[in-house]
Amino acid sequence: MPGRDDTPRPTDAPWAEQLLDQLQSADGDVEKVVGWLAATVEAAVSLRDGTGTLLAGPGLPAEPGLVADVAGGRLASAAWTDGGRHLRLIRLDQPSPGPAGVLAVSRPEPFDRRASDIVARTAAVLALLLRLRDTAATGRRLERATADLRLAILQLLMVEDTVAARRVAAGCWPGLLDTDTACVYVVETRPERRDRLAAECLTATDDRALVVRCPAMDGHVIVVAVDDTVAARLRPLLERHPGTFLGGSAPVGLDRTATAYGQAVSALAVARHRTDRAAVYAERTRPERLMDTAALHGWTARLLRPLDTLPHHTRAELLATTRLGLEFTAVGTAKVLGVSRNTVRARMERVEGLLRTDFTDLAARAAVHLALNTQAVRPAEPPAPDAPAPDGLGALLAGPALRVWASDLLARLDTDARDLRRTLRAWIAAGGNAERAARRLRVHPQTVREHVRSAEPVLERQLLAGGRDLYEVVLAHLALGELDGPGLPAP
Repeated sequence: MPGRDDTPRPTDAPWAEQLLDQLQSADGDVEKVVGWLAATVEAAVSLRDGTGTLLAGPGLPAEPGLVADVAGGRLASAAWTDGGRHLRLIRLDQPSPGPAGVLAVSRPEPFDRRASDIVARTAAVLALLLRLRDTAATGRRLERATADLRLAILQLLMVEDTVAARRVAAGCWPGLLDTDTACVYVVETRPERRDRLAAECLTATDDRALVVRCPAMDGHVIVVAVDDTVAARLRPLLERHPGTFLGGSAPVGLDRTATAYGQAVSALAVARHRTDRAAVYAERTRPERLMDTAALHGWTARLLRPLDTLPHHTRAELLATTRLGLEFTAVGTAKVLGVSRNTVRARMERVEGLLRTDFTDLAARAAVHLALNTQAVRPAEPPAPDAPAPDGLGALLAGPALRVWASDLLARLDTDARDLRRTLRAWIAAGGNAERAARRLRVHPQTVREHVRSAEPVLERQLLAGGRDLYEVVLAHLALGELDGPGLPAP
């Protein structure tokens, strides 16, 4: 019969197997599939998404109105000849509303049945790949939104706003924060491994914990756990991931999440020197526990009294920021709180001015840190009218029990022939600045840093990172009279 094409349909032709192989090897890469189509049908091929963005191939000349008609669904496909070139446009339908993708094919020869079949089948494959890509993109957006929500909840807990934190968490994780106490764990790994580790933490805790990628430390994953089994669920991760460490806090009130975070980081420093690479914060003897309780709270109330004149929300904001700012750097605190570092510095400078002190002085930082954490554990009550005036910090540190604790702690350094104790004392007096301490000791700054780093496992406290551990060592020096007292207002 004239005009009849007796060429058999190539359902089993080699190109079908090649397309299947291409789909398997491309792993969702539309550029590879478009490149294979261009080589197979000897044509120029381009692919655009629904927004008109070129995804693969060269930009082929085509009538914009015709492309819009195909993308918008008014036409399923279009074919025409222009200047000796044979062109086809094919709509790639997507499940989401809006314009579809458009596949454009231009070849010098007319489209025979074989070329038409190859283009049609490849268009169906590309449509599927675009759907998979959109689904993956939607999943990533949902994942990012969920991670941002977890971070927002953590930031609310860090500033002691447990009511708002529970309200936000209730929408996605009902009952997660319906508790009065919690533990905080910090899992440390290399930054490039953190995303995988965070995903495994989520799987291991089975939505029984708040898992957050630490905004301040690139290698840390923070886990706020209200379930006693979380620690046991996290430990197997250490076996699967060499070079990973776990530090955990003691159980604390949910409103003391920031304190628990500091404890977990402190435990992490111990974990780095243990064979099992895990440590839980030990309720070791704290200097404040060796002080007279009434005198400590009286001194705290007097030191922080200038803040009592502020509106409640302003005071709470300044206290929360300063409490974190004394534990971490301004940049780290800003990331944890979700504010700018200039905001953190401005708030801390305001507290400095109100308290008439200088936070570049490590002794002053240690004293204010002691007061803030004393108040966080138990807010000071107004003194009785006939109560004696509170003594200064020197009187608090003069007790025999505290002096024995300080002597035992610092005596651990005396066994090292490098005189770590002398270096540490000079480094603290220099405000933690290795260069200034080195000039005072007439050594190289790197020597100072190495001595301080060597003192950390001996004292079982991290020093270079600052925070509670360092302030305890500063208080020990003050108790023994090995450092000048902080610049604080007189009692």
